[in-house]
Amino acid sequence: MQPDETATRSGFVALIGAPNAGKSTLLNRLVGAKVSIVTHKVQTTRAIVRGIVNHGVAQIVFVDTPGIFKPRRRLDTAMVTTAWGGAKDADKVLVILDAERGLKGDALALIEKLGDVRQQKILVLNKVDRVKPETLLALAERANELATFERTFMVSALTGSGCEAILDYLAHALPNGPWYYPEDQISDLPMRQLAAEITREKLYLRLHQELPYSSTVETEKWEEKQDGSVRIEQVIYVERDSQKKIVLGEKGQTIKAIGAASRKEIGDILEQKVHLFLFVKVRENWSDDPERYREMGLDFPG
Repeated sequence: MQPDETATRSGFVALIGAPNAGKSTLLNRLVGAKVSIVTHKVQTTRAIVRGIVNHGVAQIVFVDTPGIFKPRRRLDTAMVTTAWGGAKDADKVLVILDAERGLKGDALALIEKLGDVRQQKILVLNKVDRVKPETLLALAERANELATFERTFMVSALTGSGCEAILDYLAHALPNGPWYYPEDQISDLPMRQLAAEITREKLYLRLHQELPYSSTVETEKWEEKQDGSVRIEQVIYVERDSQKKIVLGEKGQTIKAIGAASRKEIGDILEQKVHLFLFVKVRENWSDDPERYREMGLDFPG
């Protein structure tokens, strides 16, 4: 049963930051489960992913957005527009800053644009375990000079250090109101889409040096079997034949390894036996196809 809504709090909290600031890692840490993919390749979060945390009487709906950077392609533009839109629709905004990289490049440009966001903003310095305390304090001071933050937190999303304090603070700072989601729900991402995201993560982890950014995964079939297992068919779309060869690998070894890693993780999440079948198809210029944007939950830039 959900708590009496007259005594509950709830709200949406957007996570914004430059690519690879650690937003997805932080979201997964705060939720306590994997709801967003994490890779070393920048800009892997493409659409908005929501992670749901019930903390005391509060339900905090975290909104993970794509990294904010200077767009060069149509897909980039869609992602950046989605990220800023996610921030402006939230009750509060967590601004994630990579403490190791500091205030430069995309991170500095983002901080300087925060004046356009009317919501209350909270600064989160991430990866603090890699930085000297005096450097951290100087960075926090500089960021607070450039933008107005109601609080500053110093955390390591990787180890979890400092993350509980964010939940404690938000649980008291969000407005009174009923919970939006059932008590046992941790994400609003459909399972078909999460399964596709997991395969995309394994693809990037395996091939991040060789595979261009322009690839995507779609779950085409999902069949629950009588024995309790599930059969899933997914298609990996690339833009050129040369990329298809990279994904397949010699004698199909690469795609077999990607499939094995993805099958295990999807099975762990579903708590079911998974039969996963991966196919690779060439779809030239898929990043100019409005239908692909709809699949990813992005608006197609005109």
